[in-house]
Amino acid sequence: MTRIQKAVLGATLLGVAVIGANALPSAAQQQPQPIASEPLTERAVFTDDVDLKLKVKLHGQERVVVNAKDPSRTFTARFTVQPGAQFPWHTHPGPVIVNVTQGELVYVAADDCEHRSYPAGTAFIDPGRGHVHTAYNRTGAPTVFVATFFEAPAAPAPLLIPADEPGDCEV
Repeated sequence: MTRIQKAVLGATLLGVAVIGANALPSAAQQQPQPIASEPLTERAVFTDDVDLKLKVKLHGQERVVVNAKDPSRTFTARFTVQPGAQFPWHTHPGPVIVNVTQGELVYVAADDCEHRSYPAGTAFIDPGRGHVHTAYNRTGAPTVFVATFFEAPAAPAPLLIPADEPGDCEV
């Protein structure tokens, strides 16, 4: 092979490598979704007659009683929240029990704007039914939690109902 042929071959290989590096995404270049959800169950229905009563008293707040006369449709999912990611302001059709398994989730209710921190190994209840809130990850590592939704509507109806951002809450 002559020097000219070697030079042409080298230039061609270099060009292919440059085009491939710029045109073909690699797994290392792909960023994870800010908030990812993974269904752990289908929407399920209790076969027995079940009533659910939850009493929730957040620090500095009045006790909230949630009576779910027909909590029969449930759904469970795992959520992974990347550093700095925030859920939009929303509510749920019914109560939600949240178990934080990794990292820390900060929960902000629109009615008092208090930032409540839940680290791994803790749990909390969101009453749903118009209780507007957001949650976010303020750490430098992913936060993971498992949420069990009660009074979940039949699919494909949403479990997260968008709400207006309260004007007086800072997140």
